[in-house]
Amino acid sequence: MRSRRGFTLIELLVVIAIIALLMAILMPALARVKKQAQSVSCQARLRQWGLMFKFYTDDYDGYFNEGWGAGETTLWMNSLRPYYKDNWNMLLCPTATRVMASGSDWGTFKAATRDVDLPGGGSYIYTFSYSINSWTNYMHGDRGSRLEEWFWKNTQNNTSVVPGTRTPAGRPVSTNNIPVFGDATWHDAWPRPTDEPAPYMDAFGIGNQGTSGEMNHFCIDRHNGFTNMLFMDWSIRNVGLKENWTLKWHRAFDTAGPWTRAGGARPEDWPTWLRRYKDY
Repeated sequence: MRSRRGFTLIELLVVIAIIALLMAILMPALARVKKQAQSVSCQARLRQWGLMFKFYTDDYDGYFNEGWGAGETTLWMNSLRPYYKDNWNMLLCPTATRVMASGSDWGTFKAATRDVDLPGGGSYIYTFSYSINSWTNYMHGDRGSRLEEWFWKNTQNNTSVVPGTRTPAGRPVSTNNIPVFGDATWHDAWPRPTDEPAPYMDAFGIGNQGTSGEMNHFCIDRHNGFTNMLFMDWSIRNVGLKENWTLKWHRAFDTAGPWTRAGGARPEDWPTWLRRYKDY
Protein backbone atom coordinates (compact mmCIF):
# COMPACT_ATOMS: atom_id res chain seq x y z
CA MET A 1 0.00 0.00 0.00
CA ARG A 2 1.40 3.36 -1.02
CA SER A 3 2.03 5.79 1.89
CA ARG A 4 0.69 9.37 1.59
CA ARG A 5 3.47 11.86 1.12
CA GLY A 6 3.28 15.06 3.21
CA PHE A 7 4.86 18.47 2.66
CA THR A 8 8.57 18.71 3.10
CA LEU A 9 9.98 21.57 5.18
CA ILE A 10 11.27 23.25 2.01
CA GLU A 11 7.83 23.11 0.37
CA LEU A 12 6.18 24.48 3.50
CA LEU A 13 8.64 27.37 3.64
CA VAL A 14 8.01 28.12 -0.04
CA VAL A 15 4.23 28.25 0.56
CA ILE A 16 4.72 30.54 3.56
CA ALA A 17 7.01 32.79 1.51
CA ILE A 18 4.43 33.02 -1.29
CA ILE A 19 1.67 33.88 1.17
CA ALA A 20 3.90 36.53 2.79
CA LEU A 21 4.69 37.99 -0.64
CA LEU A 22 1.01 38.13 -1.58
CA MET A 23 0.18 39.81 1.74
CA ALA A 24 2.95 42.36 1.18
CA ILE A 25 1.50 43.15 -2.24
CA LEU A 26 -2.16 43.19 -1.20
CA MET A 27 -2.03 44.95 2.18
CA PRO A 28 -1.05 48.41 0.84
CA ALA A 29 -3.72 48.08 -1.86
CA LEU A 30 -6.33 47.08 0.73
CA ALA A 31 -5.26 50.00 2.94
CA ARG A 32 -5.68 52.40 0.00
CA VAL A 33 -9.11 50.98 -0.79
CA LYS A 34 -10.12 51.37 2.86
CA LYS A 35 -8.98 55.00 2.92
CA GLN A 36 -10.79 55.71 -0.36
CA ALA A 37 -13.96 54.16 1.05
CA GLN A 38 -13.65 56.30 4.19
CA SER A 39 -13.20 59.42 2.07
CA VAL A 40 -16.30 58.58 0.03
CA SER A 41 -18.21 57.92 3.24
CA CYS A 42 -17.02 61.28 4.58
CA GLN A 43 -18.31 63.06 1.49
CA ALA A 44 -21.65 61.25 1.81
CA ARG A 45 -21.88 62.42 5.40
CA LEU A 46 -21.11 66.00 4.38
CA ARG A 47 -23.87 65.81 1.76
CA GLN A 48 -26.24 65.11 4.63
CA TRP A 49 -24.82 68.10 6.46
CA GLY A 50 -25.47 70.15 3.33
CA LEU A 51 -29.15 69.24 3.56
CA MET A 52 -29.23 70.06 7.27
CA PHE A 53 -27.57 73.45 6.80
CA LYS A 54 -29.99 74.18 3.97
CA PHE A 55 -32.98 73.22 6.12
CA TYR A 56 -31.66 75.36 8.97
CA THR A 57 -30.99 78.43 6.82
CA ASP A 58 -34.35 78.01 5.08
CA ASP A 59 -36.03 77.95 8.49
CA TYR A 60 -34.17 81.11 9.59
CA ASP A 61 -34.60 83.31 6.50
CA GLY A 62 -31.20 82.37 5.09
CA TYR A 63 -29.23 83.09 8.27
CA PHE A 64 -26.61 80.78 9.72
CA ASN A 65 -26.38 80.05 13.44
CA GLU A 66 -25.10 82.89 15.60
CA GLY A 67 -22.16 80.94 16.94
CA TRP A 68 -19.85 82.99 19.11
CA GLY A 69 -22.02 86.04 18.58
CA ALA A 70 -24.30 84.73 21.32
CA GLY A 71 -22.10 82.28 23.25
CA GLU A 72 -21.82 78.52 23.35
CA THR A 73 -25.54 77.75 23.20
CA THR A 74 -25.72 78.69 19.51
CA LEU A 75 -22.68 76.74 18.33
CA TRP A 76 -23.45 74.54 15.32
CA MET A 77 -23.63 71.28 17.31
CA ASN A 78 -26.42 72.82 19.39
CA SER A 79 -28.19 74.79 16.68
CA LEU A 80 -28.35 71.93 14.18
CA ARG A 81 -29.12 69.24 16.74
CA PRO A 82 -32.85 69.15 15.84
CA TYR A 83 -31.77 68.26 12.29
CA TYR A 84 -29.22 65.51 12.98
CA LYS A 85 -31.40 64.24 15.85
CA ASP A 86 -28.61 63.03 18.15
CA ASN A 87 -27.06 60.81 15.49
CA TRP A 88 -23.61 61.32 16.97
CA ASN A 89 -21.81 59.60 14.08
CA MET A 90 -22.75 62.59 11.95
CA LEU A 91 -20.26 64.71 13.90
CA LEU A 92 -17.38 62.44 12.90
CA CYS A 93 -15.35 61.99 9.74
CA PRO A 94 -15.05 58.19 9.25
CA THR A 95 -11.24 58.52 9.23
CA ALA A 96 -11.22 60.35 12.59
CA THR A 97 -13.46 58.54 15.05
CA ARG A 98 -11.00 57.61 17.79
CA VAL A 99 -11.31 60.06 20.66
CA MET A 100 -8.17 61.67 22.00
CA ALA A 101 -7.19 60.21 25.36
CA SER A 102 -6.00 63.51 26.85
CA GLY A 103 -5.49 67.16 26.03
CA SER A 104 -2.16 66.40 24.37
CA ASP A 105 -3.26 63.20 22.61
CA TRP A 106 -4.72 64.71 19.48
CA GLY A 107 -4.09 64.64 15.76
CA THR A 108 -5.33 64.60 12.19
CA PHE A 109 -7.01 61.21 12.60
CA LYS A 110 -8.52 61.73 16.05
CA ALA A 111 -11.77 63.24 17.25
CA ALA A 112 -11.81 66.05 19.78
CA THR A 113 -14.25 66.62 22.63
CA ARG A 114 -15.67 69.68 24.35
CA ASP A 115 -18.16 70.27 27.13
CA VAL A 116 -20.61 72.80 25.61
CA ASP A 117 -23.39 74.78 27.32
CA LEU A 118 -26.89 73.76 26.18
CA PRO A 119 -29.68 76.23 25.31
CA GLY A 120 -31.99 74.77 27.96
CA GLY A 121 -29.36 74.75 30.69
CA GLY A 122 -26.68 72.31 31.67
CA SER A 123 -24.04 71.10 29.23
CA TYR A 124 -23.14 68.20 26.98
CA ILE A 125 -19.77 66.72 26.01
CA TYR A 126 -19.72 66.69 22.21
CA THR A 127 -17.28 64.55 20.21
CA PHE A 128 -16.44 65.80 16.72
CA SER A 129 -13.93 65.79 13.87
CA TYR A 130 -15.71 68.34 11.66
CA SER A 131 -15.79 72.12 11.96
CA ILE A 132 -17.83 75.01 10.73
CA ASN A 133 -16.21 77.95 8.96
CA SER A 134 -17.03 80.41 11.73
CA TRP A 135 -16.98 83.32 9.28
CA THR A 136 -20.41 82.09 8.19
CA ASN A 137 -21.86 82.85 11.67
CA TYR A 138 -24.60 85.44 12.10
CA MET A 139 -22.32 87.79 14.03
CA HIS A 140 -23.87 90.96 15.51
CA GLY A 141 -20.68 92.94 16.05
CA ASP A 142 -16.91 92.86 15.93
CA ARG A 143 -15.19 90.13 17.85
CA GLY A 144 -11.83 91.75 18.48
CA SER A 145 -9.99 91.91 15.16
CA ARG A 146 -12.70 89.82 13.51
CA LEU A 147 -14.77 92.56 11.93
CA GLU A 148 -18.53 92.16 11.65
CA GLU A 149 -18.48 93.13 7.96
CA TRP A 150 -16.27 90.14 7.18
CA PHE A 151 -18.88 87.59 8.27
CA TRP A 152 -21.19 86.07 5.65
CA LYS A 153 -24.14 85.77 8.08
CA ASN A 154 -26.66 84.84 5.39
CA THR A 155 -26.65 82.54 2.36
CA GLN A 156 -27.80 85.48 0.20
CA ASN A 157 -25.01 87.77 1.41
CA ASN A 158 -22.47 86.73 -1.20
CA THR A 159 -20.70 90.00 -2.01
CA SER A 160 -17.12 90.82 -1.12
CA VAL A 161 -15.45 93.44 1.06
CA VAL A 162 -12.16 95.17 0.20
CA PRO A 163 -9.43 93.04 1.87
CA GLY A 164 -8.40 94.38 5.27
CA THR A 165 -11.21 96.96 5.42
CA ARG A 166 -14.91 97.35 6.18
CA THR A 167 -15.56 98.78 2.72
CA PRO A 168 -18.00 96.80 0.54
CA ALA A 169 -16.50 95.92 -2.83
CA GLY A 170 -19.87 94.90 -4.20
CA ARG A 171 -18.44 92.11 -6.31
CA PRO A 172 -20.43 88.86 -6.18
CA VAL A 173 -18.61 85.80 -4.87
CA SER A 174 -19.34 82.35 -6.24
CA THR A 175 -20.97 80.37 -3.44
CA ASN A 176 -19.15 77.22 -4.57
CA ASN A 177 -15.94 78.83 -3.30
CA ILE A 178 -17.26 79.78 0.16
CA PRO A 179 -16.52 77.00 2.69
CA VAL A 180 -19.19 76.16 5.25
CA PHE A 181 -18.24 72.90 6.97
CA GLY A 182 -15.62 70.18 6.68
CA ASP A 183 -12.75 68.08 7.99
CA ALA A 184 -10.99 69.77 10.90
CA THR A 185 -9.27 69.31 14.26
CA TRP A 186 -11.59 71.64 16.22
CA HIS A 187 -15.26 72.62 16.04
CA ASP A 188 -14.73 76.24 14.92
CA ALA A 189 -12.07 78.30 13.16
CA TRP A 190 -11.60 81.70 11.53
CA PRO A 191 -8.99 81.22 8.75
CA ARG A 192 -7.12 84.26 7.45
CA PRO A 193 -5.04 84.64 4.26
CA THR A 194 -1.88 85.40 6.27
CA ASP A 195 -2.12 82.23 8.41
CA GLU A 196 1.17 80.36 8.08
CA PRO A 197 1.02 76.59 7.53
CA ALA A 198 2.05 74.39 10.45
CA PRO A 199 5.78 73.52 10.40
CA TYR A 200 4.99 69.81 10.53
CA MET A 201 1.87 67.65 10.41
CA ASP A 202 -0.15 67.90 13.63
CA ALA A 203 1.98 70.75 14.98
CA PHE A 204 -0.90 73.20 15.37
CA GLY A 205 -3.07 71.40 17.89
CA ILE A 206 -6.69 71.64 18.85
CA GLY A 207 -8.69 74.20 20.74
CA ASN A 208 -8.62 77.97 20.66
CA GLN A 209 -5.22 78.98 19.29
CA GLY A 210 -5.95 82.71 19.24
CA THR A 211 -6.70 84.75 16.14
CA SER A 212 -3.89 83.58 13.87
CA GLY A 213 -2.92 80.27 12.30
CA GLU A 214 -6.46 78.91 12.36
CA MET A 215 -6.26 77.76 8.75
CA ASN A 216 -4.34 74.83 10.24
CA HIS A 217 -7.52 73.45 11.78
CA PHE A 218 -8.57 72.73 8.17
CA CYS A 219 -5.16 72.16 6.53
CA ILE A 220 -4.85 68.54 7.65
CA ASP A 221 -3.69 65.54 5.63
CA ARG A 222 -6.76 63.43 6.33
CA HIS A 223 -7.50 62.19 2.80
CA ASN A 224 -4.12 61.76 1.09
CA GLY A 225 -3.41 65.41 0.33
CA PHE A 226 -7.02 66.54 0.51
CA THR A 227 -9.80 67.34 2.94
CA ASN A 228 -13.52 67.19 2.24
CA MET A 229 -15.54 70.39 2.33
CA LEU A 230 -19.15 71.56 2.12
CA PHE A 231 -19.64 74.88 0.30
CA MET A 232 -22.35 77.52 0.46
CA ASP A 233 -24.05 76.23 -2.69
CA TRP A 234 -24.36 72.95 -0.71
CA SER A 235 -21.93 71.17 -3.03
CA ILE A 236 -19.25 68.80 -1.70
CA ARG A 237 -15.73 68.38 -3.04
CA ASN A 238 -12.25 67.51 -1.89
CA VAL A 239 -9.92 70.45 -1.33
CA GLY A 240 -6.15 70.34 -1.80
CA LEU A 241 -4.28 71.27 1.35
CA LYS A 242 -2.64 74.32 -0.24
CA GLU A 243 -5.90 75.14 -2.01
CA ASN A 244 -7.35 76.18 1.35
CA TRP A 245 -5.62 79.55 1.00
CA THR A 246 -7.48 80.26 -2.28
CA LEU A 247 -11.00 79.76 -0.89
CA LYS A 248 -13.19 82.72 0.10
CA TRP A 249 -13.40 82.03 3.84
CA HIS A 250 -14.75 85.49 4.69
CA ARG A 251 -16.00 88.49 2.73
CA ALA A 252 -12.64 90.33 2.89
CA PHE A 253 -10.46 87.24 2.45
CA ASP A 254 -7.64 87.80 -0.05
CA THR A 255 -7.69 84.70 -2.29
CA ALA A 256 -4.38 85.83 -3.84
CA GLY A 257 -2.65 86.12 -0.48
CA PRO A 258 0.96 85.34 0.41
CA TRP A 259 0.43 81.55 0.49
CA THR A 260 -0.93 81.31 -3.06
CA ARG A 261 0.83 81.10 -6.41
CA ALA A 262 -0.81 84.39 -7.37
CA GLY A 263 0.62 85.93 -4.21
CA GLY A 264 4.14 84.73 -4.99
CA ALA A 265 4.37 81.55 -2.90
CA ARG A 266 6.97 79.09 -4.19
CA PRO A 267 7.03 75.32 -3.59
CA GLU A 268 10.12 75.66 -1.40
CA ASP A 269 8.33 78.17 0.84
CA TRP A 270 6.07 75.44 2.21
CA PRO A 271 6.99 73.21 5.15
CA THR A 272 8.51 69.89 4.09
CA TRP A 273 5.39 67.84 4.79
CA LEU A 274 3.36 69.97 2.34
CA ARG A 275 5.86 70.42 -0.50
CA ARG A 276 4.89 67.25 -2.37
CA TYR A 277 1.31 68.46 -2.78
CA LYS A 278 -0.11 70.54 -5.61
CA ASP A 279 0.37 74.31 -5.55
CA TYR A 280 -2.58 76.67 -6.12
